[in-house]
Amino acid sequence: MIALLLFGSFFLFLGLGIPVAFALGLSAVVTLITTDGVQVLDVVPSVMFPSMSSGTLLAIPFFILAGIVMQYTGISQRLVDLAFLIFGRFSHGLAAVTIISAFFFSAISGSGPATVAAIGAILIPALVRNGYQKKHAVSLVAASGSMGIVVPPSIAFIIFAVVAAEFGSISISRLFIAGIVPGIIMAAAFFIAALFVPRVRELAGLPVKAKPGTEAAAGSAATVTSASGSVGAGSVANDSAGNGGSGDGAAGGRTQLLTTKGRTASASSGSTGSGVGSVDPTVTVDVEGGFGEIMTALVKAIPGLLIPVIILGGIYGGIFTPTEAGAVASVYALIVGVFVYRELTWKDMPKVFLQSGVSTAVIMFIVGVASLFSYVITVEGVADRISTAVLGVTDNKYLILAAITIILLIVGAFVDAISAFYLFIPILVPILIGVGVDMTTIGVFMTVNLAIGLFTPPVGLNLYVGAGIGKIKLEEVVRGVVPFLICAIIALLLITYIPAISNWLPDLLGVG
Repeated sequence: MIALLLFGSFFLFLGLGIPVAFALGLSAVVTLITTDGVQVLDVVPSVMFPSMSSGTLLAIPFFILAGIVMQYTGISQRLVDLAFLIFGRFSHGLAAVTIISAFFFSAISGSGPATVAAIGAILIPALVRNGYQKKHAVSLVAASGSMGIVVPPSIAFIIFAVVAAEFGSISISRLFIAGIVPGIIMAAAFFIAALFVPRVRELAGLPVKAKPGTEAAAGSAATVTSASGSVGAGSVANDSAGNGGSGDGAAGGRTQLLTTKGRTASASSGSTGSGVGSVDPTVTVDVEGGFGEIMTALVKAIPGLLIPVIILGGIYGGIFTPTEAGAVASVYALIVGVFVYRELTWKDMPKVFLQSGVSTAVIMFIVGVASLFSYVITVEGVADRISTAVLGVTDNKYLILAAITIILLIVGAFVDAISAFYLFIPILVPILIGVGVDMTTIGVFMTVNLAIGLFTPPVGLNLYVGAGIGKIKLEEVVRGVVPFLICAIIALLLITYIPAISNWLPDLLGVG
């Protein structure tokens, strides 16, 4: 009866259009009042405040700050430049560039929507001009951005380690390293899906910079992708967050495309993939990308590429804890932005800190109300009763994993990962431990499940971010995301049923 009241009221509030965080808190309060009376409400602050003030969670605002600073410093542009020069020459090279750029930015931001916002404004217009239908371009970026909560450093892994600590020993460090191989598998799955996506024409390339002095054509695109990284991520972040993301990060400049034969063709920023302009003789580009050009792009991208190396190397080298790693990453990002790239000015600082503060506040509020919901589940014995009921039906590990996978895929389509962890860890982790699934596999497979939810309709947050950047209706994106969902679910099944995928690298490195 209590379980029915708790979950019934939660889904009722969701159905009424109340945001997930408020629905969690309200349903927990309704259940407490119904079962124990109004006087029990004094437990609300005593549960919420300690959960939000956990020392381990300090890593979250630091990683958020580092990710936002790197958006403002043009790191996403430089990562795209480098990936394009290496992989852009191949068939489906732009799809590979998108996935690789998302993978590396995921290792900076720790957030799926942040990854989509950072690379989407650059790559969605480029994919469209490259012959992809807009719905598939947005879907590819949205799906690739889901790696943001799997590839370390991952905010989702931090939350899992905190919530699951009472059920078994698991360190954030081990979860971080355990996410690397599953992240690579997800990247491979998205690329395979991209191979089956139809294209309206066969081009291969990103916009490149016109020769100095070339006049910009009226209405021409302003997103210029070159080794110089001239488009700052600050404009990307602002467009994505404030204006729906236009993808036009700089004024002036002619957007060019490389054809499969090395010729160039112009395209307007308003293009929907229906045509390409005539060849523009003012631009000369080496479609193969010379060694010197690649090395130049690599040098410019190194400060950004070093962030995951510093974070993971410091943690696994025993130099600092994950929380301290977040602080180091934040300071390093500020130094790079102000003194190395010089694209982050002191005038930008209030905006950067305000944005990171708001993002942190949102997450911490969700943590607080979700911990209250989790408290009710535990104290009222809901988790124990559900666990006993499930194990009474079957103790077959593979059937239980299949059932939980289906549940999490459905839940992930409606609820964010942080809320879902607080909702289901108290219920599912004891069941999985009871049938012999180790904590590392549980953490990774639950996170990958919920990562898929980021681009699963109707509430997949990455889809909304991508649709805003691509200026396309969500209904159209939903039709384009199907191939990526299918391949992601196949990857999920491999990760779920082959524990070595999650455990091999941590065991190899001796990370406990």
